[in-house]
Amino acid sequence: MTQYSNEHAHSYYAASANGLTPRPTLASDLTADVCVIGGGFTGVNTAIELAQRGLSVILLEARRIGWGASGRNGGQLIRGIGHDVSGFAKHVGAEGVRYLERAGVESVQVVGNRVREHGIDCDLRWGFCELANTPAQFAGLKAEHAELIASGYAHETRLVEPGQIREQVVNSGVYAGGLLDMGSGHLHPLNLVLGEAKVAQSLGVQIFEQSPVLELIHGSTVQVRCAGGTVRAGSLVLACNAHLEELEPKLSGKVLPAGSYIIATEPLSEEAAAQLIPHNVALCDQKVGLDYYRLSADRRLLFGGACHYSGRDPADIAAYMRPHMLKVFPQLANVRIDYQWGGMIGISANRFPQVGRLSQHPNVFYAQGYSGHGLNVTHWCAKLLGEAIHAGHSKGFDVFSAVPHMTFPGGRALRSPLLALGMLWYRMREMLG
Repeated sequence: MTQYSNEHAHSYYAASANGLTPRPTLASDLTADVCVIGGGFTGVNTAIELAQRGLSVILLEARRIGWGASGRNGGQLIRGIGHDVSGFAKHVGAEGVRYLERAGVESVQVVGNRVREHGIDCDLRWGFCELANTPAQFAGLKAEHAELIASGYAHETRLVEPGQIREQVVNSGVYAGGLLDMGSGHLHPLNLVLGEAKVAQSLGVQIFEQSPVLELIHGSTVQVRCAGGTVRAGSLVLACNAHLEELEPKLSGKVLPAGSYIIATEPLSEEAAAQLIPHNVALCDQKVGLDYYRLSADRRLLFGGACHYSGRDPADIAAYMRPHMLKVFPQLANVRIDYQWGGMIGISANRFPQVGRLSQHPNVFYAQGYSGHGLNVTHWCAKLLGEAIHAGHSKGFDVFSAVPHMTFPGGRALRSPLLALGMLWYRMREMLG
């Protein structure tokens, strides 16, 4: 497995962060209504939701706030929960499916509202285009567009025909059309989670960094033991996602950590950036090993993709990712790569987030397995956790937790190779189809 530093990855995001002032390490025994483990979007926003409801919260982060996927991801704020939620009707019913579809839209609004209400400086821009790699995929986008219109989607959407792609959306010859959505967008994810951590602290949340949890002692009061002290709380939230490891094996076996990688070019001129992506929207294709990319606030191309299930990062991420970028943008052959980084995202077998409480320990709650849709869905799940812990129930929490999740077979040693074989099969089918 790749060994990571306890400090932030050497990414474009860390280099342009709005303050990375360290927070204290837990150094005494403390009590709170709720202890949250994990300082990413899920943990920080759950802390906000709980503090806004009047509960005392202590948040423990093993490394730094936003250290994991929350501070490393592509920064794409896209409607939806993941794959087609209609397939879960047998578990949640028709009304539950409608709720999940609304949640996929409203979760984006939760993020936008948080940024606006608290003045978080995270380069939020609206506009996203889903790209078709084949005519068959473009036909699927046409159907999706019709469904959005029929559902009363409140934001501008527009189909982009194959002949319009280069001029209107992205100057590349590899796409067969697109679906533009002005209700989705992109932002600087590390600055978002850092800004949200400040919001949490302003509400009274105590945040401790470099405080890995060594042991959980369950009971009506949960004891969370770290090297420097123990937190005692009435409820516990596990918000570790791909980095849960063996802290709670019943949950870690349901999430497969998968590596995703991003490169950032040198800043482009205004003219070059405008020629590349004319209206500065975020973009993502539909391949199994998808490409996702956008421009940063200082006009760098941030190009990501290439999911890995081996547990090992490429020795040279830039050398690995550059051919992917040049296949889309051969005109960038002489552009310098300034940053390269990777991180682990949590993949669930059904590509649907896992939200619930432990059956044997009902005061232990969790949310994980966002499968690449974490930016908006983490915020929605945090809202559900806040409702359920504060009020003892939540309709949305019940809908999400009604979806069953399988444990990946084979234990830690075989989970990654088995999924890698499965993904290879999908890629072969994609090439043949």
